[in-house]
Amino acid sequence: MQIGPILIVGILSALPFSPAEQQPAAGDQPTSIRLNVNLVQLPATVTDSNGRSVPGLSLQAFRLLVDGVPQPITAFHGEDAPVTAGIVIDNSASMASKKSTVIEAALAFARGSNQLDQMFVVHFNGRARLGLPSDVPFTGDITKLEAAISRFELGGTTALYDALVFAQAQFRRAFYLRKVILVITDGADNSSHAPLPDVLNSLQKSGVVLFVIGLFNETDRGNPRVLTQLAESTGGRAFFPEAVTDATKVCEEVAREIRRQYILGFPGAEDGQYHHVEVTAQDAKYGPLQVRTRPGYFALKP
Repeated sequence: MQIGPILIVGILSALPFSPAEQQPAAGDQPTSIRLNVNLVQLPATVTDSNGRSVPGLSLQAFRLLVDGVPQPITAFHGEDAPVTAGIVIDNSASMASKKSTVIEAALAFARGSNQLDQMFVVHFNGRARLGLPSDVPFTGDITKLEAAISRFELGGTTALYDALVFAQAQFRRAFYLRKVILVITDGADNSSHAPLPDVLNSLQKSGVVLFVIGLFNETDRGNPRVLTQLAESTGGRAFFPEAVTDATKVCEEVAREIRRQYILGFPGAEDGQYHHVEVTAQDAKYGPLQVRTRPGYFALKP
């Protein structure tokens, strides 16, 4: 069962974490440990005053507040921890002219990701479907991902919210507990059965970090407010490139950001409530730092 920013209950193996008190030496491989705790996992992106990613920070650089109260960070991982990533692609009729650009952009994301990442592809219009064969739930093979990304079935409406629900179900089979969704769309949802509040709640509870690329044109600006809300509620970001051809650069940027995230872990509450989270970082070498993470987590019910 997973709740919050990635709330883990039970025994975990293959979590790419080092206990905070036993950080690996430089150059060592991340330690896999077994935990029997209620651990909340926070992906955190750190940037300097110019918006550039800040690498190489230690655990001591971070401060965590939960509901305004300092909380010890009991698990920590530096950059480039592997993830399970879903690439969710709009196949509605208006995407026909953008198809080749979207394939190129999605592949740029895959190529720029950690080679250990598990990936899957979801295509959607009025319904959602997997791009990989049914017997291949995940892959890091670029050839297989290219085939999966290219399996457009153009036409129909835009059921984005339903596609996000569909993609979340795929994570149940994942090996890595850190979860990311990249969405590429050119329009607002107009046919989902799942209402937006339910989707937002589900995303926040599941711990998925959502990145959205809105490929809008001058006559159809879609709904950037909703896409931004979806992304930022999970600690992710929404992008609205001026030109469709900029989508590839954006996907490369997203892949870099994911690989440069830090992962912070701490024991979660068990009261069934939503708890607000704030993470700050400081390092004299870099000056003022900004940290982006999810705004909170849902605790286990007692």
